Amino acid sequence: MTVFWQRMADHFGPGYADTFARDHVMSELGGRTVLEALDAGWAAKDVWRVVCTVMNVPQDRR
Repeated sequence: MTVFWQRMADHFGPGYADTFARDHVMSELGGRTVLEALDAGWAAKDVWRVVCTVMNVPQDRR
């Protein structure tokens, strides 16, 4: 989880990473936010892959 949150902060910035994780609903996560998907048992690695795809995270930051 530490690596996941570091990657989120690196990409979105420390302040916005939490807001994004709490508020942005993605159909690729079953209509959940990042936090809801993690709470539902999704692996952080899988959630990060979805975030990368949906938000077009550059390959070198994945």
